[in-house]
Amino acid sequence: MRSMASSPSSKGIAAIVGVGPKLGLSIARKFAREGYTLAILSSDLGRLSRFADEIARDEKARVFAIRIDCSDTKSIREAFEGVLSLGFVEVLVYNAYHPMSWPPTNFADMRVQHFEKSIAVSSVGAFHCAQQVLPGMVDRGRGTILFTGCFASLNGIAGYSELCCGKFALRALSQCLAREFQPQGVHVAHVIIDGYIGVPRNVINFTTKIKGGWGTTRAAAAAADWYRRRGRDYGPRRAGSNLLAIAHSRPIRLDPRDRPPSLKL
Repeated sequence: MRSMASSPSSKGIAAIVGVGPKLGLSIARKFAREGYTLAILSSDLGRLSRFADEIARDEKARVFAIRIDCSDTKSIREAFEGVLSLGFVEVLVYNAYHPMSWPPTNFADMRVQHFEKSIAVSSVGAFHCAQQVLPGMVDRGRGTILFTGCFASLNGIAGYSELCCGKFALRALSQCLAREFQPQGVHVAHVIIDGYIGVPRNVINFTTKIKGGWGTTRAAAAAADWYRRRGRDYGPRRAGSNLLAIAHSRPIRLDPRDRPPSLKL
């Protein structure tokens, strides 16, 4: 665990799991700006430490960079020993996922190891992270857990069964936890960001990494254009702001007979 400390915080800890250069970093910045002490977690500690330096400098916040492998139970347990040593976790944001391949993988050619890894990161890792923070939240009668989803949380996509199965399971987990823990004061929400984040404004030049090289693909450009024309291309700042607003909102009162909704951005 690496610490980049500035002024003390009185709002508690916001633990952001899955901090990359777009959505994860934007979420972390938003919570730092609101006065939380940050624990940011991902598998790349070197890059994470650079993010922590930037946030601590720009937002005058206390930031701790902690390595985590969301597919490994031991790694999650050790990472959260570090997180919980900082104090009470007020907010957990689970934003981790296993990178997708491009072009999509034919189902017959999909390797079971890749499928299992994606399931482990998307849903099993979320299960373990939630188990680490929920006891403290229940004891105090407050806390928020946010899980991020995407188009694949609601729809099967040809060639991406590993992503869709993991995201479907994450949505089910969030609904189960919302039903169980809302009466105990814990706000659990599943936030579906149904669009591209941070794509270039020029669709023609939209590029994606293919087999080690960079090339323009009509499919990627068409998908980005489809989202953009419907107003569903998201800047990281906008998406991060929405998650912060949800974290500070009151949870929907759930009737045990009704299905709790996913929040779709």
